[in-house]
Order: sequence, then structure tokens, then C-alpha cells
Amino acid sequence: MLSRIADSLFWMSRYLERSGNTSRLLDINLLHMLEAEDDLPEAAQWTPLLAITASEGVFEEVYGDVDVSGHKTVQFLTRERRNPNAILSSLRLARENARVVRDRISSEMWETINQLWLDLDRALVHPISAERAPGLFNDVRDGVARFHGFSVSTMTRGEAFGFYLLGTFVERADMTARILDVKYHVLLPDITMVGSALDYYQWAALLRSLSGFEEYRHRYQAGLKPADVVEFAIFERDFPRSLRFAVERMRGALNDIGPAGEVFRSGEAIDSLQRLLDESSAEKVMSGGLHEFIERFLAGVAELNAAVADEYFKAYLGGHGALPN
Repeated sequence: MLSRIADSLFWMSRYLERSGNTSRLLDINLLHMLEAEDDLPEAAQWTPLLAITASEGVFEEVYGDVDVSGHKTVQFLTRERRNPNAILSSLRLARENARVVRDRISSEMWETINQLWLDLDRALVHPISAERAPGLFNDVRDGVARFHGFSVSTMTRGEAFGFYLLGTFVERADMTARILDVKYHVLLPDITMVGSALDYYQWAALLRSLSGFEEYRHRYQAGLKPADVVEFAIFERDFPRSLRFAVERMRGALNDIGPAGEVFRSGEAIDSLQRLLDESSAEKVMSGGLHEFIERFLAGVAELNAAVADEYFKAYLGGHGALPN
């Protein structure tokens, strides 16, 4: 497999997963504003989304030194072409990478991602209104889910599927960690609000951002407790958006792809992430600092991403004679 093909498969799935994650974040934030009865300033409700998507700097470049508002944030994270993490930008890049690997993915996968891009590009010619936003976000999430469904049911298992899977779970692990880190710090602006409506809706919004609210309630009967949320979102082996689930799937993908050379730096990176999880627990994370744990985890994901790029995308693949990019 050519390194450029591996690179496109990896980034196709990363960008697609990113578009679905951003759609979910925006939708849940809009819903939370309708449900929650709190007096948080508008900027405090929307700035965390810019932090989660690592878009604060670009937002300031686009809008200047102005207050963050819901309208600006929705437009910026949905259709702003100068924002590389916007939904529209992510889907465009996912489609471009999918076009490069059309002979490695099924026709159903290509048709799904192509149609999703065409529909969204038409829908976002003009600014998105508050009335249209929920339907659009739902369409993006549905399209991403269809693509993943076709991928799992139509792709032959091998190197191509391994790079697709690796990109998906690198992106998912990164987003889950960022959501936990950022939202945890804004959940309780005042300790007196513990047990209040704000407390409940903020924790519920965090879990819904991970598509885990219903499953959490099935597993934990004592309500929304920080330690239980941390246990669920980080260590739950069977929850598809937990950090442990993502790391185990990344390890499986790397095993399917195989080492790129004698020095398996990406294997060492995944081993390091695995040790971090194995040597930690919800109690240790809460006592030692969730932010500090998340920083270590994100650094590990960044190292894995860099190692994969160096070993597979910038050099020969697995000794099979693929040309470098």
C-alpha cells in the first residue's frame, strides 16, 4: 500500500469523525440552553466549545476581540471556511481524502460521504438559523453513522481497514479527552450549586456530548456523580467513546496493519497510553487531578499520531516497497 493511500484513509476517517463530534457538541449545547434554567452568561456557555475544538485562536482572528456569542460560535464551527475544524471544512477534507482512496473503499461508503458533502454544501450557502440548526446537525450525525456502518459491513479486513479504524479512534479519543477536560472545569461555577438544576444539566450535557447519557443511567443508579462519570468516560471497557475503548481499538488496528520497521515507535506510544490507563483509576484521577491526567493522555495521543505519520506516511509501508509521499 502506498503511503499516500494510508495517509488518506487515516485522515478520511479522522475528519469524518470530527464533523460528527462537532455536530453533536453544537446540538447538545443548543439543547442544554433550552432545558437548563441557569443564569450563565452567553459567552460562558459557548467559549468551552471553542476550547474543545482547539479553535479559540482562529475565532479571534476571524471576529477580532469581541464577546463570544451563540450565533457567532454556531456559524464559526459550522460553516466558516477559515476555520479548519468547522463541520463544512472537515467534511470537505474527508471527501477529498475519500476520493483519493475510492478503489480501497466500497461504493456505498463513497456515495454516503459524497452525498453528505453535497447536501451540507448546499445547506450552508447561507448562515444557518436557529430553527434549521438541529435538523442539520442530526443529518450530519446520521451521515457519519451510515458511513461507519458501511465501513464495518463492506470493507475487507486488512491494512486499509486498519488505517480507517486507527484514524477514527485517534480522533474519538482526542475529542473525548478534550470534552472531559474542558467541561469538567466549567460544570460547577459555585460549590453551592451542587445538586442544583445547573449541576444536573451540565453533567447530563457532558454525557450527551459523548452519546453516553442513557447508558450511564443504566449502569449507575445513584445519579450523576463526578467520580462515576470519570469512571464511565475514561475506564469503561464496553462504552464505545471511553478512552479505554479507543485505546484498545487503536492497538487492534496497529496489530492489523503491522510494524512499519524494526523500530515500532507507534507500538511504543500505544503501550504508553495503555499503561497510563492500567495504572490509573477514577479515584486516582480525581485525587491527582483530572486536568493533569487528561494532559498526559492527550500528549500520548499526539505522540501516537506523530509516530504513525513518521512510520507509515513518510516512509515505506511495512517493507512492502511502497513509495514515500
